[in-house]
Amino acid sequence: MMAFFEKGGILMGPILLCSVLALAIFAERLIRFAMTRSRGAGLAEKVASLLLESKEEEARAIAEESQSPMGRVLMQAIEVKGRERELLETVIVNAIDEEVRGLSSYLQGLATICNIAPLLGLLGTVMGLIKAFMMIQQLGGKVNAAVLAGGIWEAMLTTAFGLAVALPTMVAHSYLVSRIEQYESRLQAGAVTFMKSITVK
Repeated sequence: MMAFFEKGGILMGPILLCSVLALAIFAERLIRFAMTRSRGAGLAEKVASLLLESKEEEARAIAEESQSPMGRVLMQAIEVKGRERELLETVIVNAIDEEVRGLSSYLQGLATICNIAPLLGLLGTVMGLIKAFMMIQQLGGKVNAAVLAGGIWEAMLTTAFGLAVALPTMVAHSYLVSRIEQYESRLQAGAVTFMKSITVK
């Protein structure tokens, strides 16, 4: 494996760095999502139940102690629950958008890696081919097919490596985006539960 890596050229290093960064981002987001889910489970229903019993301070305390996206959204909603409905809806929408942006941290980095890894591989291949044809010119064209083929496959290693990094990174990015969409739906559902709790006569 190391022999293939060395033959791939100087751009194999940056591509390897891209793969390490992609793995680190994916692992960090998975851990963040797992913590977020455990902290916010059933929170909206608990807060709504307390609000129905007119226990606003207790509801606020539970939301704050959860340290979760749902808790932060509900805290902001509780602050303005006695104000105009339009203001309340605006606060909730902005709070949800803010939490979604937080959950989306580093995802742009994954998207960037998806784009640049194959391009780095292609650049490495082009550079390798240039070197191969320069060598052919220096030898006055006296190069057999085996030598030419060997130089070309070595040059194409970077493209293969770049694609090998980009494809799983793309899958990881799509998976994380789907998880964020699920969390956004839960936040919206929690907001609806909250709205119902303060409009019940």
